[in-house]
Amino acid sequence: MGKIVGQGDYKYRVDLEWGTQDPSVTPVDNCHEMVMDAQGRILMTTTTAKNNVLIYDRSGKILDTWEVGLPGAHGLTIVGEGKDQILFITDPDTHKVKKTTLDGRVLMTFKCPKEFNGYDKEEMFKPTETAVAPNGDIYIADGYGENYIIQYDSKGNYIRHFGGKGDGADEFDCCHGVTLDTRDASNPTLLITSRSKQEFKRFTLAGKHLETISLPGCWICRPVIDGKNIFFAVIVTKSWDAYDGMIAVLDENNRVISFPGGEAPEYVDGVLKDGTYDGSTFMNPHDVCLDNDGNLYVPQWNSGRTYPVKLHRT
Repeated sequence: MGKIVGQGDYKYRVDLEWGTQDPSVTPVDNCHEMVMDAQGRILMTTTTAKNNVLIYDRSGKILDTWEVGLPGAHGLTIVGEGKDQILFITDPDTHKVKKTTLDGRVLMTFKCPKEFNGYDKEEMFKPTETAVAPNGDIYIADGYGENYIIQYDSKGNYIRHFGGKGDGADEFDCCHGVTLDTRDASNPTLLITSRSKQEFKRFTLAGKHLETISLPGCWICRPVIDGKNIFFAVIVTKSWDAYDGMIAVLDENNRVISFPGGEAPEYVDGVLKDGTYDGSTFMNPHDVCLDNDGNLYVPQWNSGRTYPVKLHRT
Protein backbone atom coordinates (compact mmCIF):
# COMPACT_ATOMS: atom_id res chain seq x y z
CA MET A 1 0.00 0.00 0.00
CA GLY A 2 1.14 3.50 -0.78
CA LYS A 3 0.47 7.09 0.13
CA ILE A 4 -2.82 8.83 0.87
CA VAL A 5 -4.19 11.09 -1.87
CA GLY A 6 -7.24 13.33 -2.10
CA GLN A 7 -8.84 15.84 0.19
CA GLY A 8 -11.82 16.22 2.51
CA ASP A 9 -14.16 13.23 2.61
CA TYR A 10 -12.60 11.74 -0.54
CA LYS A 11 -9.20 10.42 0.47
CA TYR A 12 -7.66 7.20 -0.79
CA ARG A 13 -4.67 4.97 -0.21
CA VAL A 14 -2.86 4.18 -3.46
CA ASP A 15 -2.18 0.57 -4.51
CA LEU A 16 -0.03 0.72 -7.64
CA GLU A 17 0.32 -3.07 -7.90
CA TRP A 18 -3.34 -4.03 -7.66
CA GLY A 19 -3.81 -4.99 -11.32
CA THR A 20 -0.26 -6.02 -12.26
CA GLN A 21 0.06 -9.18 -14.38
CA ASP A 22 2.73 -11.12 -16.25
CA PRO A 23 2.91 -9.22 -19.57
CA SER A 24 4.03 -12.36 -21.40
CA VAL A 25 0.71 -13.97 -20.45
CA THR A 26 -1.68 -11.02 -20.24
CA PRO A 27 -0.22 -8.10 -22.21
CA VAL A 28 -1.64 -4.58 -22.18
CA ASP A 29 -0.72 -1.40 -23.98
CA ASN A 30 -2.94 1.61 -23.37
CA CYS A 31 -5.52 0.84 -20.68
CA HIS A 32 -8.59 2.90 -21.46
CA GLU A 33 -11.79 2.33 -19.51
CA MET A 34 -13.23 0.17 -16.73
CA VAL A 35 -16.74 -0.81 -15.62
CA MET A 36 -18.11 -3.13 -12.94
CA ASP A 37 -20.74 -5.75 -13.75
CA ALA A 38 -23.55 -7.08 -11.56
CA GLN A 39 -21.32 -9.93 -10.38
CA GLY A 40 -18.77 -7.45 -9.01
CA ARG A 41 -16.24 -8.20 -11.74
CA ILE A 42 -14.24 -5.31 -13.20
CA LEU A 43 -13.90 -5.16 -16.99
CA MET A 44 -11.28 -3.08 -18.78
CA THR A 45 -10.50 -2.20 -22.39
CA THR A 46 -6.90 -2.23 -23.58
CA THR A 47 -5.22 -1.80 -26.94
CA THR A 48 -3.68 -5.11 -27.86
CA ALA A 49 -4.67 -7.54 -30.59
CA LYS A 50 -4.64 -10.42 -28.10
CA ASN A 51 -6.76 -8.80 -25.40
CA ASN A 52 -9.47 -6.24 -26.09
CA VAL A 53 -11.07 -6.80 -22.67
CA LEU A 54 -9.58 -7.96 -19.37
CA ILE A 55 -11.85 -9.10 -16.54
CA TYR A 56 -10.61 -8.74 -12.96
CA ASP A 57 -12.03 -9.67 -9.61
CA ARG A 58 -11.80 -7.08 -6.84
CA SER A 59 -8.58 -8.59 -5.52
CA GLY A 60 -6.80 -7.90 -8.82
CA LYS A 61 -6.89 -11.47 -10.12
CA ILE A 62 -7.55 -11.96 -13.84
CA LEU A 63 -10.68 -14.04 -14.41
CA ASP A 64 -10.89 -13.91 -18.20
CA THR A 65 -9.72 -12.08 -21.32
CA TRP A 66 -11.17 -11.89 -24.81
CA GLU A 67 -10.96 -10.01 -28.10
CA VAL A 68 -13.53 -9.04 -30.70
CA GLY A 69 -11.36 -7.56 -33.43
CA LEU A 70 -10.99 -4.15 -31.79
CA PRO A 71 -7.24 -3.67 -31.29
CA GLY A 72 -7.81 -0.01 -30.44
CA ALA A 73 -10.53 -0.78 -27.86
CA HIS A 74 -11.34 2.48 -26.12
CA GLY A 75 -14.73 3.38 -24.64
CA LEU A 76 -16.51 0.79 -22.48
CA THR A 77 -20.15 1.13 -21.41
CA ILE A 78 -22.20 -1.45 -19.50
CA VAL A 79 -26.00 -1.42 -19.37
CA GLY A 80 -28.81 -3.77 -18.47
CA GLU A 81 -30.83 -5.35 -21.25
CA GLY A 82 -33.68 -7.50 -20.02
CA LYS A 83 -32.24 -9.86 -17.42
CA ASP A 84 -28.74 -9.51 -18.84
CA GLN A 85 -26.01 -6.92 -19.07
CA ILE A 86 -24.33 -5.95 -22.32
CA LEU A 87 -21.33 -3.87 -23.34
CA PHE A 88 -20.68 -1.19 -25.93
CA ILE A 89 -17.03 -0.96 -26.98
CA THR A 90 -15.69 1.79 -29.22
CA ASP A 91 -12.55 1.62 -31.35
CA PRO A 92 -11.41 4.80 -33.11
CA ASP A 93 -8.69 2.84 -34.93
CA THR A 94 -11.06 0.46 -36.72
CA HIS A 95 -13.85 3.10 -36.88
CA LYS A 96 -16.38 0.81 -35.20
CA VAL A 97 -18.56 0.38 -32.15
CA LYS A 98 -19.56 -3.12 -31.10
CA LYS A 99 -22.33 -4.21 -28.80
CA THR A 100 -21.36 -7.46 -27.07
CA THR A 101 -22.28 -9.86 -24.33
CA LEU A 102 -20.12 -9.94 -21.21
CA ASP A 103 -18.18 -12.87 -22.68
CA GLY A 104 -17.48 -11.15 -25.98
CA ARG A 105 -20.21 -12.38 -28.33
CA VAL A 106 -20.91 -9.59 -30.83
CA LEU A 107 -24.57 -8.58 -31.03
CA MET A 108 -24.41 -5.46 -33.18
CA THR A 109 -21.80 -3.36 -35.00
CA PHE A 110 -21.97 0.37 -35.75
CA LYS A 111 -19.82 1.88 -38.49
CA CYS A 112 -19.48 5.32 -40.03
CA PRO A 113 -22.99 6.78 -40.33
CA LYS A 114 -24.39 7.19 -43.83
CA GLU A 115 -27.60 8.99 -42.86
CA PHE A 116 -26.14 12.51 -42.99
CA ASN A 117 -23.35 14.28 -44.84
CA GLY A 118 -20.88 14.59 -42.00
CA TYR A 119 -18.24 12.22 -43.36
CA ASP A 120 -16.43 12.14 -46.68
CA LYS A 121 -14.91 8.75 -45.92
CA GLU A 122 -15.36 6.04 -43.31
CA GLU A 123 -11.94 6.65 -41.77
CA MET A 124 -13.14 10.02 -40.50
CA PHE A 125 -15.37 8.26 -37.94
CA LYS A 126 -13.33 7.70 -34.77
CA PRO A 127 -15.73 6.89 -31.92
CA THR A 128 -14.51 7.16 -28.35
CA GLU A 129 -17.55 6.62 -26.11
CA THR A 130 -21.19 5.60 -25.85
CA ALA A 131 -24.11 6.18 -23.51
CA VAL A 132 -27.48 4.44 -23.41
CA ALA A 133 -30.74 6.17 -22.44
CA PRO A 134 -33.46 4.59 -20.27
CA ASN A 135 -35.48 3.79 -23.41
CA GLY A 136 -32.52 2.01 -25.01
CA ASP A 137 -31.44 4.81 -27.35
CA ILE A 138 -27.70 4.71 -28.03
CA TYR A 139 -25.50 7.80 -28.20
CA ILE A 140 -22.10 7.47 -29.88
CA ALA A 141 -19.50 10.20 -29.32
CA ASP A 142 -17.17 10.64 -32.29
CA GLY A 143 -14.55 12.22 -30.07
CA TYR A 144 -11.47 11.65 -32.23
CA GLY A 145 -13.32 12.24 -35.48
CA GLU A 146 -15.83 14.90 -36.46
CA ASN A 147 -17.12 15.55 -32.92
CA TYR A 148 -20.72 14.56 -33.57
CA ILE A 149 -22.97 12.83 -31.08
CA ILE A 150 -25.00 10.31 -33.09
CA GLN A 151 -28.23 8.95 -31.65
CA TYR A 152 -29.72 5.57 -32.60
CA ASP A 153 -32.66 3.62 -31.28
CA SER A 154 -32.14 0.28 -29.54
CA LYS A 155 -32.37 -1.55 -32.89
CA GLY A 156 -29.58 0.54 -34.39
CA ASN A 157 -31.78 2.86 -36.47
CA TYR A 158 -30.48 6.42 -36.86
CA ILE A 159 -32.50 9.10 -35.06
CA ARG A 160 -30.43 12.29 -35.15
CA HIS A 161 -27.01 13.81 -34.71
CA PHE A 162 -25.87 16.97 -32.99
CA GLY A 163 -22.70 18.77 -32.03
CA GLY A 164 -19.78 18.84 -34.42
CA LYS A 165 -16.42 20.53 -34.00
CA GLY A 166 -16.47 24.20 -33.11
CA ASP A 167 -16.56 26.85 -30.42
CA GLY A 168 -20.33 27.21 -30.14
CA ALA A 169 -22.27 26.29 -27.02
CA ASP A 170 -23.66 23.21 -28.75
CA GLU A 171 -20.33 22.19 -30.36
CA PHE A 172 -17.26 20.34 -29.10
CA ASP A 173 -13.51 20.20 -29.26
CA CYS A 174 -12.90 16.49 -28.59
CA CYS A 175 -16.21 15.10 -27.32
CA HIS A 176 -14.22 12.29 -25.76
CA GLY A 177 -16.83 11.09 -23.29
CA VAL A 178 -20.62 10.93 -23.02
CA THR A 179 -22.48 9.81 -19.91
CA LEU A 180 -26.13 9.47 -18.95
CA ASP A 181 -26.83 11.57 -15.85
CA THR A 182 -29.80 10.11 -13.96
CA ARG A 183 -29.31 11.96 -10.67
CA ASP A 184 -32.60 13.67 -11.46
CA ALA A 185 -34.46 10.46 -12.25
CA SER A 186 -37.43 12.30 -13.76
CA ASN A 187 -35.23 14.29 -16.12
CA PRO A 188 -32.16 12.35 -17.33
CA THR A 189 -29.61 14.31 -19.35
CA LEU A 190 -26.34 13.76 -21.18
CA LEU A 191 -22.98 14.95 -19.86
CA ILE A 192 -20.54 15.33 -22.75
CA THR A 193 -16.90 16.34 -22.51
CA SER A 194 -15.25 18.96 -24.66
CA ARG A 195 -11.83 17.81 -23.56
CA SER A 196 -9.59 20.27 -25.36
CA LYS A 197 -11.68 23.13 -23.94
CA GLN A 198 -11.38 21.68 -20.40
CA GLU A 199 -15.12 21.57 -19.87
CA PHE A 200 -18.15 19.37 -20.07
CA LYS A 201 -21.59 20.22 -21.35
CA ARG A 202 -25.09 19.12 -20.41
CA PHE A 203 -27.61 18.29 -23.14
CA THR A 204 -31.16 17.01 -23.23
CA LEU A 205 -31.65 13.52 -24.62
CA ALA A 206 -32.86 15.22 -27.81
CA GLY A 207 -29.57 17.08 -28.22
CA LYS A 208 -30.41 20.55 -26.86
CA HIS A 209 -27.58 22.30 -25.02
CA LEU A 210 -28.46 23.21 -21.42
CA GLU A 211 -25.24 24.33 -19.71
CA THR A 212 -21.46 24.30 -19.89
CA ILE A 213 -19.28 23.54 -16.85
CA SER A 214 -15.73 24.87 -17.13
CA LEU A 215 -12.93 23.06 -15.27
CA PRO A 216 -9.64 24.88 -15.99
CA GLY A 217 -6.61 22.63 -16.08
CA CYS A 218 -8.73 19.48 -16.44
CA TRP A 219 -8.54 17.55 -19.69
CA ILE A 220 -11.58 15.39 -18.94
CA CYS A 221 -11.97 11.85 -20.25
CA ARG A 222 -15.55 10.94 -19.29
CA PRO A 223 -17.81 11.82 -16.36
CA VAL A 224 -18.78 8.89 -14.12
CA ILE A 225 -21.86 9.24 -11.91
CA ASP A 226 -21.88 7.77 -8.40
CA GLY A 227 -24.68 8.82 -6.08
CA LYS A 228 -24.79 12.61 -6.06
CA ASN A 229 -21.20 12.95 -7.24
CA ILE A 230 -19.36 13.08 -10.55
CA PHE A 231 -15.95 11.42 -10.83
CA PHE A 232 -13.63 11.66 -13.80
CA ALA A 233 -10.07 11.09 -14.83
CA VAL A 234 -8.05 14.17 -15.71
CA ILE A 235 -5.63 12.69 -18.22
CA VAL A 236 -3.49 15.84 -18.40
CA THR A 237 -3.26 19.10 -16.45
CA LYS A 238 -0.27 20.76 -18.11
CA SER A 239 1.61 18.66 -20.66
CA TRP A 240 1.09 15.73 -23.03
CA ASP A 241 4.87 15.23 -23.13
CA ALA A 242 5.31 13.89 -19.58
CA TYR A 243 3.36 11.80 -17.09
CA ASP A 244 0.54 13.85 -15.65
CA GLY A 245 -3.05 13.65 -14.46
CA MET A 246 -5.28 13.05 -11.48
CA ILE A 247 -8.85 12.15 -10.51
CA ALA A 248 -11.49 14.80 -9.86
CA VAL A 249 -14.50 14.44 -7.55
CA LEU A 250 -17.37 16.91 -7.99
CA ASP A 251 -20.35 17.55 -5.75
CA GLU A 252 -23.96 17.93 -6.87
CA ASN A 253 -23.28 21.58 -7.73
CA ASN A 254 -20.44 20.67 -10.11
CA ARG A 255 -17.77 22.02 -7.75
CA VAL A 256 -14.54 20.05 -7.39
CA ILE A 257 -14.21 18.84 -3.78
CA SER A 258 -11.22 16.51 -4.13
CA PHE A 259 -8.30 15.97 -6.51
CA PRO A 260 -6.81 12.53 -5.72
CA GLY A 261 -3.35 12.65 -7.27
CA GLY A 262 -3.37 16.44 -7.31
CA GLU A 263 -3.16 19.48 -5.08
CA ALA A 264 -6.31 20.53 -3.23
CA PRO A 265 -8.88 22.26 -5.46
CA GLU A 266 -9.15 26.02 -4.98
CA TYR A 267 -11.79 28.44 -6.19
CA VAL A 268 -11.20 32.18 -6.57
CA ASP A 269 -14.31 34.31 -7.07
CA GLY A 270 -16.23 31.17 -7.94
CA VAL A 271 -13.77 30.03 -10.63
CA LEU A 272 -11.66 26.90 -10.26
CA LYS A 273 -7.92 27.53 -10.37
CA ASP A 274 -6.00 25.25 -12.71
CA GLY A 275 -5.64 21.79 -11.20
CA THR A 276 -2.10 20.76 -10.30
CA TYR A 277 -0.68 17.22 -10.62
CA ASP A 278 1.16 15.97 -7.52
CA GLY A 279 4.03 14.75 -9.69
CA SER A 280 4.01 11.07 -8.78
CA THR A 281 0.70 9.25 -8.29
CA PHE A 282 -0.59 8.74 -11.82
CA MET A 283 0.73 8.37 -15.34
CA ASN A 284 -2.07 9.78 -17.51
CA PRO A 285 -5.23 8.29 -15.93
CA HIS A 286 -7.88 7.68 -18.57
CA ASP A 287 -10.97 6.63 -16.59
CA VAL A 288 -12.24 5.84 -13.12
CA CYS A 289 -14.47 2.97 -11.97
CA LEU A 290 -16.08 2.75 -8.51
CA ASP A 291 -17.04 -0.33 -6.52
CA ASN A 292 -19.78 -0.54 -3.89
CA ASP A 293 -17.33 0.43 -1.13
CA GLY A 294 -16.27 3.63 -2.85
CA ASN A 295 -12.86 2.32 -3.93
CA LEU A 296 -11.54 3.60 -7.26
CA TYR A 297 -9.96 1.65 -10.12
CA VAL A 298 -7.93 3.67 -12.60
CA PRO A 299 -6.60 2.57 -16.03
CA GLN A 300 -3.84 4.67 -17.59
CA TRP A 301 -2.93 5.77 -21.11
CA ASN A 302 0.56 5.88 -22.60
CA SER A 303 1.98 4.90 -19.23
CA GLY A 304 4.59 2.37 -20.30
CA ARG A 305 2.13 -0.54 -20.40
CA THR A 306 1.26 -0.32 -16.73
CA TYR A 307 -1.75 -2.16 -15.32
CA PRO A 308 -4.64 -0.42 -13.55
CA VAL A 309 -4.22 1.18 -10.14
CA LYS A 310 -6.58 0.83 -7.17
CA LEU A 311 -7.35 3.63 -4.73
CA HIS A 312 -8.73 2.32 -1.42
CA ARG A 313 -11.24 4.68 0.19
CA THR A 314 -10.06 5.70 3.67
